[in-house]
Amino acid sequence: MLHEFLTLYREAIITRAREKLTNRPWPLTPTSELENGIPLFLTQLSETLKGAATEDLSQVAIGVHATLHGADLLRRGFNVSQVVHDYGDVCQAITEIAVENRIPITAEEFHVLNRCLDTAIAEAVTEHARITAEVRAADDVERAGRVAHETRDMLNSAVFAFEALKRGTVAINGSTGAVLGRSLMGLRDLVNSTLSDVRIAANFQRREWVVVASFLNDIAIAARLHADSRSVQFTFEAAEPELRFNIDPQLIGSAVMNVLSNAFKYTPEDGRVVLRARRENGSVRIEVEDQCGGIPETAGDPFQPFGERRGKDRTGLGLGLSIARRAVRAHGGDISIRNTPGHGCTFVIALPLTGDVTPPQQAVASPQ
Repeated sequence: MLHEFLTLYREAIITRAREKLTNRPWPLTPTSELENGIPLFLTQLSETLKGAATEDLSQVAIGVHATLHGADLLRRGFNVSQVVHDYGDVCQAITEIAVENRIPITAEEFHVLNRCLDTAIAEAVTEHARITAEVRAADDVERAGRVAHETRDMLNSAVFAFEALKRGTVAINGSTGAVLGRSLMGLRDLVNSTLSDVRIAANFQRREWVVVASFLNDIAIAARLHADSRSVQFTFEAAEPELRFNIDPQLIGSAVMNVLSNAFKYTPEDGRVVLRARRENGSVRIEVEDQCGGIPETAGDPFQPFGERRGKDRTGLGLGLSIARRAVRAHGGDISIRNTPGHGCTFVIALPLTGDVTPPQQAVASPQ
């Protein structure tokens, strides 16, 4: 009988299911398993097969605890596909161990097993999706509110500076002009980041073949203006002229500018920020080195949206680096940090290098 098999081989089934889970690149569950997870499901399945519970009551019990299990998996970082596989692994483990031990399973028992799995998967996925939607909606509201608040603050600063300059009581090249410049550049960066965030969320890219040196030279022109407004020295070390990659210029350009803006923000006056690019291990590495003094261990993850701001400058939403990382990862790359306490940081954007690949002919305009 299948219920006897489930009782006798319970630990073996749990171990086999856990092995299948750990073989995938997903978050690991604790050794004791989740409170409302596989062990409880096996108990309820066994009771259903024994007839210790009526069909209706067993389905309700399995559904209730599968709902809690779906919430547990979401809290540990599992997505919907992983929730489905979590229960699918149980079914595979039961079948494999039964075959290995030559335990016969009747058609009716398979029917009960599949019905219970169907109920568990449906309830777990439904709860996972419900909580995900609630969290996403709350995050969207918070983000919209903070972006609006930040936009209002920068606009107010720009308006006040403009009014002072219009009255002619201060010089354009003085501190008031610098305030206006920083506010306008802050608004530009916020708009670019927000547009990048929308395009990343929509998985929308417009890739083209780009020469790295020319691409970064255009960014360096705007970066110099930003550096001047904060009295920070800026150095651009040109890349090899033959380096080329296939990117969405708006997304990667916004990512590089977000990293540069972060460097200018935390580097003190007369400090130095360097932008450079080089070839390494099949990728192009765009580096932004600053003199921010290093990131304290208590500062948390600098890529976390709305995280704690480091240094004396507490302005900003903390969205720039988060969006930059998402844009780079959407291109198959990543961002890392080399932190030097007491000196500064080097943010490294690593992207796949396609300089050795000839661009497709359709990307080159034909003479008329």
